[in-house]
Amino acid sequence: MAFPEGFSPYRVMCNDLSPWSRLRGLEPMSLCDWPGRVCAVLFLGGCDLRCPTCHNFHLAWHSQDDPCLSRTGTLDMLARKASWLDGLVVTGGEATLSEDLPEWLAELHVRLSLPIKLDTNGMHPDVVERSLALQAVDLVAVDIKGPWRKYPLLTGNRISAHQAKATLRQTFKLAELSPDRFLFRTTLVPLLTPEDIQAMSMLLPSGFTLHTQPFRPFQGRYNKENAC
Repeated sequence: MAFPEGFSPYRVMCNDLSPWSRLRGLEPMSLCDWPGRVCAVLFLGGCDLRCPTCHNFHLAWHSQDDPCLSRTGTLDMLARKASWLDGLVVTGGEATLSEDLPEWLAELHVRLSLPIKLDTNGMHPDVVERSLALQAVDLVAVDIKGPWRKYPLLTGNRISAHQAKATLRQTFKLAELSPDRFLFRTTLVPLLTPEDIQAMSMLLPSGFTLHTQPFRPFQGRYNKENAC
């Protein structure tokens, strides 16, 4: 992941789950994280799943090894670039592990006046719901790992089939209330079959399409420049 000239993160190794303490990476420009938009991307470390095919496993599981980025430096850089950006993407790891994420997103929204896209595994619908209620996000991209029965296998046994079904159904209800603010997608990992993809499409709320993206094996630390 590249940092713009003059941008310097500082080392503050924090253990809490507040978004600023979890901020481990920043991509100043991406053309693929929000199709049709030129975006900056913020990476929050940590994840509650252990998906064996995770592309960003260092960020997800070992982010404590890396320094936090400076709040002041990050905000200053984003403010300077905001005029030529079409949006801001917040991803992970799993961003919704932070209970105060909605307030953090709202602060970014006010400061930068940019649309915000949130990437999530859908396992924390209460955080997503509050983010929507605060008008802090414009799009929520939910990663569906697989059909319910394969969730234990696909998440490193962190989520049972029953838990996945119950939790994602709450997320689906939010999507039904705000259909223009959600999209659902899956990565075509080797563990998924064409029959699985068809079954997953049937799980979604009416009117939604399951977007698929190719699986790319991990080739280094979380370098979004190579992710398109």
